Amino acid sequence: MKVCLAVTVMVVVAFAIPLALVVKETARDRAFANAERQVSAIGPALAITTDRRELQRAVATTQAGAQGRIAVHVPASGDRAGGTGARRRGPLRVGHARAPREEVARARQRGRTVTVPGGFALLGPTAVAGGKVAVVEVFVPDAEVTNGVATSWFVLAGVGVALIVGSVAVADRLGTRMVRPARRLADAAHDLGEGRLGVRVPEEGPTELRSAATAFNSMADQVVQLLANERELAADLSHRLRTPLTVLRLNAASLGEGDAAEQTRQAVAQLEGEVDAIIRTARDQKSQQQGAAPGTACDAAEVVRERMAFWSALAEDEGREARVAGADRPLRVPVARAELAAAVDALLGNVFRHTPEGTAFSVDLYSAGPASEAVIVLVSDAGPGIPDPGAALRRGHGDGGPGSTGLGLDIVRRVAESTGGDVRLGRSVLGGTEVRVWLALGERPGGRGGRVSHRLRRRGARLVRPRPGARGKREA
Repeated sequence: MKVCLAVTVMVVVAFAIPLALVVKETARDRAFANAERQVSAIGPALAITTDRRELQRAVATTQAGAQGRIAVHVPASGDRAGGTGARRRGPLRVGHARAPREEVARARQRGRTVTVPGGFALLGPTAVAGGKVAVVEVFVPDAEVTNGVATSWFVLAGVGVALIVGSVAVADRLGTRMVRPARRLADAAHDLGEGRLGVRVPEEGPTELRSAATAFNSMADQVVQLLANERELAADLSHRLRTPLTVLRLNAASLGEGDAAEQTRQAVAQLEGEVDAIIRTARDQKSQQQGAAPGTACDAAEVVRERMAFWSALAEDEGREARVAGADRPLRVPVARAELAAAVDALLGNVFRHTPEGTAFSVDLYSAGPASEAVIVLVSDAGPGIPDPGAALRRGHGDGGPGSTGLGLDIVRRVAESTGGDVRLGRSVLGGTEVRVWLALGERPGGRGGRVSHRLRRRGARLVRPRPGARGKREA
């Protein structure tokens, strides 16, 4: 901006000052050229006569003469002047003269311009009869010499100021077009460095900045994808290790007493602790990177069918009756597939860990609300239930039972709250624990999803939950 202002001022000054001087000289030349024409107008009269009255009439017919600005200096002569019969012995002067006599005398040799009070006097020599030389004096006032100069200078100054203001405005717009995208790019890079992975840069501005914005967005997408792959890897490890760990823990519990049995149980507990640490790390990273992958969604029915098929083998080994309902039609939810699968695994894993063998459980899936505003995942069991549901939902507390890390329900809660929903614990129709997961289908937290969840919770007592005995049963 300052550079543009300085350059524009220099250009305006470089052109305006010479142009102002040219305007001044033009006005001066115009004034003296007009005075020379007045001298030329008196020439024919002097060539014919030197009579005072005739010269006065000739002077009066000119514009300058009518204004009293012309004087005629005729040298002394022995000829009669004015027909009076008397000889004119001294020089004849017609009109009001302003130039000094010595300047008039010099002007007979060569025309000249002299400065007089109030302006200038143009002295032009003119030949008269008898070989003499008369001098015609034309007074040029200062006002005529500078006529129109002030107006021209004012116009030049206005044009210069307009050019400066216009150039500054254009430079500001052009600078803004470049500075704003660059500033947005810098702010986005700063936000990305602080862990806000959802930040993106609009591809606007000059070609170079658009290319930089495209490269930045591509880099941010790659970072998000790498972190998502890392979380999915952790989730896959939990999926693969949870079931064999549960089987190992159950088998270790049936080994009886002895050092080998105790060592086996300790090893299983240590391995389970390592798996919990992996899950804890993955979930903590995800909580810090909310919004990194907006717009993800999956089919909740497909995920429930897949995870129930995964857990059905262990349920059959332990003699548990497993039922699933409502998963026969697609139900899209705004949750990533890996996250919803981890939440379902956490709920089913809690059933196997905290209920005796042979305890039945069921998974119900249905939509709720007048316009299907939410999807509800309901996991029920016939176990002993949870003594303190409030403590069970707090991260790291669990239900106080053996092997509880307090992470399972926290995983479920985070998934539900990411949609604007929530998690509730209660007594199931089977007599044990019921975990109700509300997945709102509106916007993310802060948007419509939070309001949908609030409305659903207000009328939650009026929702009619299909009882397992009233729906078709299907062995998982």
